[in-house]
Amino acid sequence: MASLKLSFYVDKSWESKKLKFNVKALNFTDSKCLVPSFLGYGYVGGAFVVNPFCNLKHIRVSRLETEELETSELSLLDGERVDNFEGDLGNESLVSERLNLGGVSQKGKFNVWKRFRRVKRVVNNSKYRSSFREKDRNHGMQEKTKIVFDEISEENVIGSLNGVDFDVGNIGSDSSLEHCNAILKQLESGDDGKALSFFRWMQKNGKLKQNVTAYNLILRVLGRRGDWDGAEAMIKEMSLESGCELTYQVFNTLIYACHKKGLVELGAKWFHMMLENRIQPNIATFGMLMALYQKGWNVEEAEFTFSKMRSLKIMCQSAYSAMLTIYTRMRLYDKAEKIIGFLREDEVILNQENWLVLLNAYCQQGKLAEAEQVLASMKQSGFSPNIVAYNTLITGYGKISNMRAAQRLFSDLERVGMEPDETTYRSMIEGWGRADNYEEARRYYVELKRLGHKPNSSNLYTMLNLQVKHGDEEDVVSTVEEMMHSGSEKSTVLGILLQAYEKLECVHKVPSILRGSLYDHVLRNQISCSSLVMAYVENSMIDDALKVLREKRWEDALFEDNLYHLLICSCKDLGYPENAVKVFACMPKSYKPNLHIICTMIDIYSTINDFAEAEKLYLMLKNSDVKLDMITLSVVVRMYVKSGALEEACSVLDAMEKQKNIVPDTYLLRDMLRIYQRCDKQDKLADLYYKLVKRGVIWDQEMYSCVINCCARALPVDELSRLFDEMLKHGFLPNTVTFNVMLDVYGKSRLFKRAREVFSMAKKRGLADVISYNTLIAAYGRSKDFKNMSSTVKKMHFNGFSVSLEAYNCMLDAYGKEGQMEKFRSILQRLKESGHSSDHYTYNIMINIYGELGWIEEVANVLTELKESGIGPDLCSYNTLIKAYGIAGMVESAADLVKEMRKNGIEPDRVTYANLINALRKNDMFLEAVKWSLWMKQIGL
Repeated sequence: MASLKLSFYVDKSWESKKLKFNVKALNFTDSKCLVPSFLGYGYVGGAFVVNPFCNLKHIRVSRLETEELETSELSLLDGERVDNFEGDLGNESLVSERLNLGGVSQKGKFNVWKRFRRVKRVVNNSKYRSSFREKDRNHGMQEKTKIVFDEISEENVIGSLNGVDFDVGNIGSDSSLEHCNAILKQLESGDDGKALSFFRWMQKNGKLKQNVTAYNLILRVLGRRGDWDGAEAMIKEMSLESGCELTYQVFNTLIYACHKKGLVELGAKWFHMMLENRIQPNIATFGMLMALYQKGWNVEEAEFTFSKMRSLKIMCQSAYSAMLTIYTRMRLYDKAEKIIGFLREDEVILNQENWLVLLNAYCQQGKLAEAEQVLASMKQSGFSPNIVAYNTLITGYGKISNMRAAQRLFSDLERVGMEPDETTYRSMIEGWGRADNYEEARRYYVELKRLGHKPNSSNLYTMLNLQVKHGDEEDVVSTVEEMMHSGSEKSTVLGILLQAYEKLECVHKVPSILRGSLYDHVLRNQISCSSLVMAYVENSMIDDALKVLREKRWEDALFEDNLYHLLICSCKDLGYPENAVKVFACMPKSYKPNLHIICTMIDIYSTINDFAEAEKLYLMLKNSDVKLDMITLSVVVRMYVKSGALEEACSVLDAMEKQKNIVPDTYLLRDMLRIYQRCDKQDKLADLYYKLVKRGVIWDQEMYSCVINCCARALPVDELSRLFDEMLKHGFLPNTVTFNVMLDVYGKSRLFKRAREVFSMAKKRGLADVISYNTLIAAYGRSKDFKNMSSTVKKMHFNGFSVSLEAYNCMLDAYGKEGQMEKFRSILQRLKESGHSSDHYTYNIMINIYGELGWIEEVANVLTELKESGIGPDLCSYNTLIKAYGIAGMVESAADLVKEMRKNGIEPDRVTYANLINALRKNDMFLEAVKWSLWMKQIGL
């Protein structure tokens, strides 16, 4: 069943408009009668719809969906008829007649409102034997003070009855049961306290033996007072002490009290107790229970009770309607069809109420063809056409946007001698609105108002959306004013207006619409103000948002800070950091900066690479009294990392370590590891690792990979190996980088067996890449294991990887250092044939190998080729050349290289000066060597 969460205005004069029906019974076994399930219905100015109307309140709209009416006057057991009914509760025939729960319709007294209400869901609980008092508290009911009966004298009891219209002088221990019951009945209807006192007097004087009537009367009192524990004790007393036979009247009394109070679970408990005591319910029992379950939408209990009714062969028409109502409301349409089948199977005679329930059920499901057949069968059964049925069908056709059929029914009203009422016009407005026909909807809207009727909230919502969509801005303003005048909250009206324009992506039109009292409300109400500026910001209307913020008239510093923070975060999330900067600049100045806002702005400035502003905000926080938290420090650290200021990032981390109250989270810990690795702070890495182990941090795949990758040079190989094995043991799969790191660690430690195991593992998982092969080739080359090195190169090529430049460089370095120059030249020739261009590393290897051999001519050729290649020598090239010239005795050329380095913008390092000094010493130029040594000390090398 669709749900329209609206409140509506209703003409309270509907009571005078109720129709009188001449009802004829129709056996449901007619094969032509196709009837489905339905949730509920209401009579609104002659319309049978699931469309509640009351004074206009907050509006939450789901188009034409409907919801039941919530009004106590329309309760099944409220009103004049119920008052009359109470006095005859113990009489089955009277209960059935008064509640109209039997199988026969009452002519001229039918009122569909009696079965229509909107209720709140109640949580189911199958523990029926739990304490009533505890359940009362769970239901939020105020616990009643337990009734305590004092020992009172007969004279005091008799004296307390002075206000009773009886001859109290004739009351005594010898008074008849009929006389005492008559007095108790009058007291029960007037004074609960006196009734309870007189009941105890009757007990003391032996007037309760097998006196079911007295117990029924006092159970009414206890039910009204909500003393469910007392009622339970009274039932036990009836059975065990007074010798009364428990009947359905006893439990009906309590079920009726629960029905009146809407206590679904308590009503179910009394029913289950009734069954446990093997007492057969009657029609009234099932009628009250099913109405109660419908009120609380309790499917589980309703199903149990309905099944029990059918097993007892009791036919209660209202119970079938209630079950259909519940299933349809809960959208359990398959189950509702089963109830339809039970109607046929049980040969239930349908009354006016049943027909209307079934008609509306089809309309709610959009099965209008079947609904038309139900209407035809209803007429054939002798029920005259009424506005309720026609309005129901019009509403149903409107829901499926079949306005041609709706218009046909509207035109048929005059033919059958009926006038359309306000509900008819309202349904037509909704239908044309759903069909997106603004002109027709507007025509019916104007006619509705001309006839003196008020549009309900759904009509106003529909018209507003149509006006927005068709650009009728003046009518939009008029409708907004009408919504406010009809009682809608201004904040709700604003929400509907923004929703309508946002749906069409036309929020830029809102400033011209927002005027008068509604805009004044926005400026004075912080919730509405925040809703409006958020809508503006989300639609990139930053100037309009800032205008509203400047003109606002509410004061709430904390709310304002939160609002600005939300706006800034929204700009950031939407990808408009420049708008976030505008909002931040518009903020009122405060003596104490807001940590969360400043933190967000540091992050935003980092995003747009404005590191100067970001650092300025950080220094402002640092110099204020605001204590920095872990999140802020994380943002600052990442800001420095992104700007390339790794040393500043390290200083922030050092300051954080001094604050004992800050515990880095997993993300910050990983950032710390990466920063220390990039800064080559091996001691810091080792300390941080052992802190992680000691602290008991939760290790996941990311943490294992990060620690292994960053701490490869800081931790002993045994510890890294243990950590890697632990990672595999916990089922975490290393990534390619982690595999390559472990290959390098094992290769440099000459643990080739473990290296091959890791490589095989990576290859099996498809994670071995070119770097994996290069790492293994370099490891074999450093160990002069030329056989395995060559074998790995062949496997690399066989497995689809072209031999990389790095692999060629590793082989050149290995063969050259071992003096195998034939192999060296062969690899060099293969490198040239492969199409790879030599890099700095290739040229530096050649210079180093030729220099070690004293082949200064080859060195000169390599240097010439290096310069001609366009890449030119780097620091390592110059250092290698100085070393080669030193070996060849060309000291002056070596010294000239230092000058050339500076000329080319390359600053000599410690290795440069060390190679030069060694060259001078080898050539007996000790004085010059001392001078260069002193120069090194002078410049701090």
